[in-house]
Amino acid sequence: MQIVITGGAGFLGARLARTLLRQGELSLAGAPARAISRITLVDRAAPPADLAADPRIGTALGDLNEQLASPDASLWTGADAIFHLAAAVSGECEADFDLGMRSNFAATHALLEKARAVGTRPLLVFASSLAVFGDSPEQPLPPVIEDHTLPTPQTSYGIQKFIGEQLVADYTRKGFIRGRSVRLMTVSVRPGKPNGAASGFFSGMIREPLAGIRAACPVPDGTPVAIASPARTVEGILRAAEASDGEWGPRTALNLPSLSTTVGDMAAALERVAGKAATALLDRTPDPAIQRIVKTWPGRIETVRAGKLGLTADASFEAVIRDYVRENPDAVKLVIAA
Repeated sequence: MQIVITGGAGFLGARLARTLLRQGELSLAGAPARAISRITLVDRAAPPADLAADPRIGTALGDLNEQLASPDASLWTGADAIFHLAAAVSGECEADFDLGMRSNFAATHALLEKARAVGTRPLLVFASSLAVFGDSPEQPLPPVIEDHTLPTPQTSYGIQKFIGEQLVADYTRKGFIRGRSVRLMTVSVRPGKPNGAASGFFSGMIREPLAGIRAACPVPDGTPVAIASPARTVEGILRAAEASDGEWGPRTALNLPSLSTTVGDMAAALERVAGKAATALLDRTPDPAIQRIVKTWPGRIETVRAGKLGLTADASFEAVIRDYVRENPDAVKLVIAA
C-alpha cells in the first residue's frame, strides 16, 4: 500500500506517519489490512530525521500547489490513501486572505482535481476544523454542537475548511474519490515552536511554562475550549480511513471527540502538574485580535457519530499534560508533581 500525507513534515503529519510505520499495515474502508510499502511526505520542509531514515518514507519537497500543477502525476497515481493535512492556520488566514485562499481552498481543489484525473479513486481523508462553527449576534451557536448542527464559520479559515468539506463530499458523490472529512478540535499540547494559529496559545500556555519560559494567555479564564490531545487526534484521522462505508455513514464531515474545558481549568491543571512556578509564567495580557477569533468557536461538542466508531475524548486535561511531559522529557525544565 502506498500512502501520501500532505503537510507530512508538520507536527500532526509526522505523528501520523510514525503511527502508520509502527502499525506496518492499514485497513482502508473496512477492507482487509494491507502492508504499507511507502509513505510519501509532501511538504515545504524536510521531514524529521527519524522519518527520513526509514526506507519506507519518501519525500516530495516544495509548494503543494506547484507540485499539483506539475504534469507528472506518478506520486498521485500510485496512492491508495491520501491524508490531506497541509493548510495555512487560522491566524495566518485572517492576516493574509490570499495566503489562506491559496493554501486552503486552491490547494484542496487542485488535489481533488488531481485525484479525479488519475482515475484511481483513492481514499482521501481531509483534515477540517471546529472553526467551521462560529458564533455571531445574528446567528448564535446553540449551547452544544451536535453532529447535525449547521456550520456557520466566522473566519476566513473556517470558511475555507467548510468549502473543503463540501468539495470532498461532492467529489465522493461523483465517484472520483472515497472522501472522509474529519473536524479536528483544538490540538493541545503541541510540542515544538509556536505557529501562527489563533489557537496556538492553548499549547503555548502549557508548553512554554513547563520549559521555564513565559507564555501568553491572551483570553479570559472563562473562555471555553474543545480540546483533543495529539494522540486522540491522530486516532480519529486513522479511524476515518479505516471505517467501512456503512460505519462511516453520510458524506458530511465528522466531528471528532473533544474534552470540554476552559482556559482557567487548563491553567489549574498546569499548576497541579508543575506547581505555581508554572502558572506564574503566564502573561495574562489580553489580545483583542485573538479574543475576536477564539470567542466565536464552540466549547461543547457532542459526538455521537464518532462514538459509534469507537472514538473517545481525553479523560482530563491534566492527563493530556502528563502525556506531553512523558513524550517530551527534554522540553520540560520544571519539577513535575507525582
